Amino acid sequence: MAIESKEIELGSVCPPFRLPAVAGSMVDRDDFRSVPVFGVFFSCNHCPYAKAIEGRLIELERDYRDRGFRFVTISVNDAASYPEDSFDNMKKRATERSYAFPYLYNEDQSVARAFGAVCTPDLYVFDQERKLAYHGRLDDSPMDATKVKRHELREAVDALLSGKKPTATQNPSIGCSIKWK
Repeated sequence: MAIESKEIELGSVCPPFRLPAVAGSMVDRDDFRSVPVFGVFFSCNHCPYAKAIEGRLIELERDYRDRGFRFVTISVNDAASYPEDSFDNMKKRATERSYAFPYLYNEDQSVARAFGAVCTPDLYVFDQERKLAYHGRLDDSPMDATKVKRHELREAVDALLSGKKPTATQNPSIGCSIKWK
């Protein structure tokens, strides 16, 4: 069953985190302190909504990597109930799809709870002060990239990179519910 991301107050501070990455390192929120715009995206391997935007996230990273926007993706689902979302399977998917962004594992689900994440994908974008500036959908076509007419997350990032605030009207992301333990 698909659900929408819940409303989070803009201006909220990015919660701290330190999580293992599929690349073998630990990744900390503060590793990105010099990056002007920072995204935290909750995702997973099995959700059809997350799979549908995966290629667009790969493009997003490539298009913005040298422009001042970086992001991490975090998988949080209970791997005992959803084995496709296990850390080993995350490593395989990141390798197969050549992820250039950090793919992190939040096994105890504490980071997802701190953010207020409820679905995959659940997308958060923070400004230079690490205050929430955008919490909404990637674009207006969650399942079909060929039907995208409006790139809402890109619009928000572009606004932030040019010193402006994104529009306060933000449409929720839609996806599979997080599979809590």
